[in-house]
Amino acid sequence: MGISRTHKSSNGVSTKWVFLFCIASFLLGVLVVNRFWDIPDPGQMDDEASSLKKDQLTAKHPTVDCQKQENAVQAGDILSQVSQTHDVIMALDKTISSMEVQLASARAAKSDNENVSPMVIKSGNEHLKERPKVFFVMGIITAFSSRKRRDSIRETWMPKGEELKKLETEKGIIIRFVIGHSASPGGVLDRAIEAEDEQHKDFLRLNHVEGYHELSSKTQLYFSTAVAMWDADFYIKVDDDVHINLGMVGSTLARHRSKPRVYIGCMKSGPVLAQKGVKYHEPEYWKFGEEGNKYFRHATGQIYAISKDLATYISVNR
Repeated sequence: MGISRTHKSSNGVSTKWVFLFCIASFLLGVLVVNRFWDIPDPGQMDDEASSLKKDQLTAKHPTVDCQKQENAVQAGDILSQVSQTHDVIMALDKTISSMEVQLASARAAKSDNENVSPMVIKSGNEHLKERPKVFFVMGIITAFSSRKRRDSIRETWMPKGEELKKLETEKGIIIRFVIGHSASPGGVLDRAIEAEDEQHKDFLRLNHVEGYHELSSKTQLYFSTAVAMWDADFYIKVDDDVHINLGMVGSTLARHRSKPRVYIGCMKSGPVLAQKGVKYHEPEYWKFGEEGNKYFRHATGQIYAISKDLATYISVNR
């Protein structure tokens, strides 16, 4: 009746304690939120936005390393300079070769004007002072006793008559049998060659005394004479017992036409024949070592071609 009673909730907890518990929970929640979830600074937000925009621009427009690009340009310039230097060297090399050819021609012309042992006795309709431009000159080294070999060549791979002239004018290919004179100029052997040349017009006569032991000097004289008569890219020496394919020779030489100082030939080796009485017996076989030894690898002289500058060198230094 006059006594006041504290209110209780339905579960028996005082309303006062419930109110205090709610306030404590609210304060605790505010404290936790302020500690772990700070409100970002507006200035920091602007910096982050600027950084993000910068990254996007970088992705669209990648940064170029100027130093690396400059190094690449310098490397390209070096390669270009090397290529230009190579071209200059090749041009100078060709110029020197051309001057050597002109020097050889001038020496030959001077020798002819002074009437000093002319190199060429007779050579069809060619003249020493005229040097037509041709592809190659092929000299077939022959002897007085090799008439059958020459006829065999004429009947097989070497054109005759008008066909030979057509080969010269259309293809720039000169083919001649190369021979000197006998020990008695004007004798029977020389007259036989003159008659054969009158018939076929395919000889190149040298001021040279024929002989087996004079083949080296004959070959040198052939190159000198050919250089003085024709301005050829190549000069070929062939023995009269060799049959060749002119088309194959032409295509092979064409692949090396732009190269300086070219030698194209065959290399060979073989046993040293020490036994007497056999063909190709080597009297000085002992110089090559024990019996049954082989020759060192060397160039064969049956057929080979040399470029203009090499032939000119032979002519100048003969």
